[in-house]
Amino acid sequence: MTGQPLSGIRVLDFTWMLAGPYATRILADFGAEVIKIQSKKTAKGVESNLTTYFNNWNRNKRSITLDMSYPEAREILLKLTERSDVLIENFSPRVMLNWDLNYEKLKEVRPALIMVSMSAMGQTGPWKDYVAFGPTLHALSGLTYLTSFEKDSPMGLGYAYADSISGLYAALVVLAALECRERTGQGQYIDLSEYEAICTLMGSALLDTSVHGKEVLPHGNQSDYIPAAPYGCYKCSGMDRWCVIAVFNEEGWQSLCEVLGDPDWTKEEKFSTLWKRKENTEKLDELLTQWTLRHTPEQVVNLLQEASVPAGVVQNAEDLAKDPQLMARDFFVHLEHPILGRTISDRSPIRFEEDLTVGWKAGPLLGEDNRYVFLKLLGLTEGEFSSLIEKGIIG
Repeated sequence: MTGQPLSGIRVLDFTWMLAGPYATRILADFGAEVIKIQSKKTAKGVESNLTTYFNNWNRNKRSITLDMSYPEAREILLKLTERSDVLIENFSPRVMLNWDLNYEKLKEVRPALIMVSMSAMGQTGPWKDYVAFGPTLHALSGLTYLTSFEKDSPMGLGYAYADSISGLYAALVVLAALECRERTGQGQYIDLSEYEAICTLMGSALLDTSVHGKEVLPHGNQSDYIPAAPYGCYKCSGMDRWCVIAVFNEEGWQSLCEVLGDPDWTKEEKFSTLWKRKENTEKLDELLTQWTLRHTPEQVVNLLQEASVPAGVVQNAEDLAKDPQLMARDFFVHLEHPILGRTISDRSPIRFEEDLTVGWKAGPLLGEDNRYVFLKLLGLTEGEFSSLIEKGIIG
């Protein structure tokens, strides 16, 4: 994908699951040549190249197979590092050390190399060797607790939000390091703790506890600092169908009352001002839900939006796939996969004047770029290539 912002940048991708592959996917989307280093031993389960999960996070990348348990594979990796700009890995700290491929070793062959290590806890500290997934980090950071409805019933998010945040941080730091290298000629090593990445989003809660000594409690859909009531997520008719409604002032409240048909309860003293409605949120939500349950979320939203009351449908995946705004902006990109057929992928929300999706490709098959990397980039002969395959080093 020549002519793109990151065209000419080569990235060695030692990442797996979501956080790391998301970071390298962003780089690949904008033109970097991302070479994913895989092995037949580990390309299984969700990491199989034929799963929809793998293909979602690994579009626009190349794939090679290299069994790093062999010393010869590590020598090959050094030769590939010599021809690369960035190396990203999201193993626990001991893995690269066990392979004798820490940054000090790698920069001997490529002094200007930028290396990013994305580990759960960072490269130092008593927890450095712990491994974790997104929900683990949600719990440790306090996000699970604070996004629950009650203090004794931690529920948390249903999605690995920490992985997405860490992936975005990693992509951003690579861009910063590339810009720095452009000015100074120097590479650098970046230690990215995914635990700390999610903790950076907990600022207001941390301030309340450390500065004010205040116990911070979960509030569900309510908020201490947002001046709105009703303000929440309300069940509608249909299986697991919901909408959100937010009323910030008296004008909005009167408009909502009119849409509801001005029932008697809306005239009660306890709902007469914004702050009284906030004090009586539980009862207000109960009464409002009696109305929303009689309508689909689309009906509720259309009625309220026409009355200038902020409201929205809580969309599921099917809703998103049919969303007229997303469709009008060609948010969904169709990519042809040699085995899976026509796949659908999400476009980057960042748009350039030129359409950067031209030339995008589906996720790679396992080892489909072996010949390109080992023969063309590294200059191995056919005999050397075949020998490495027979020994299982390329495999």
